[in-house]
Amino acid sequence: MRKLGAEVIEIPFIEIRPPRSFKPLDSALKNIDAYDWLILTSVNGVEALWDRIEKKHLTKEHLQHLKLAAIGPATQNAIEAHGLKVNVVPKEYVAEAVVRSLQKRVAGKRVLLARARLARDVIPRELRKLGAQLDVVEAYETVAPPSSRARLLIVLRDPKRYPQVITFTSSSTVRNFVQLLGKNGWRGRSCPRFASIGPVTSSTLHELGLPVDIEAREYTIPGLIQAIVESQLAVLPTP
Repeated sequence: MRKLGAEVIEIPFIEIRPPRSFKPLDSALKNIDAYDWLILTSVNGVEALWDRIEKKHLTKEHLQHLKLAAIGPATQNAIEAHGLKVNVVPKEYVAEAVVRSLQKRVAGKRVLLARARLARDVIPRELRKLGAQLDVVEAYETVAPPSSRARLLIVLRDPKRYPQVITFTSSSTVRNFVQLLGKNGWRGRSCPRFASIGPVTSSTLHELGLPVDIEAREYTIPGLIQAIVESQLAVLPTP
């Protein structure tokens, strides 16, 4: 966005922390030979899992028998950076599309899903309906960074810095934004436009009574940037 001329104020709405207990994840890694599939749904999940793999003195060779599914290209790239091959990436980067991509592949198979605490239950619920023997383990959890509240208030109280657009890249960022400020904490001299990375995030915004002014057609950071650019061009006055 800066390369496009935007003034960007970076304030994190999520902070990545280790899970409350590593026991389920460690148990799954100890028995990794028993699994047929590994599903990862975020870059954070990849890095959290790999950090634990290294701490347990495992290597990529211990995972090479697995077929891997990634929710999108960023997650795929993170996996492949560790030397593993990704077998499935859905055309749409949401949990429902992951399920559709795997629907003829997982019956009777042992599947490991490593993800954040309190993530959506679409993948485990639907894959079990398809006959998968699924284990879900927490690789990390996300929390609202306490220091971000003060930083947000400073920006929202300054007319010179008040944002025209606020971006949300996951449902967690929406929920944590509301936790930090409340539903109306963003209101100021003018209303910012709320930009969502995709339909799941948009649904959470609606659920919490917040507007969706911009939604990416491709559910990635580049897709979100493109949607913001197009929305800004649409409001420019005609010469």
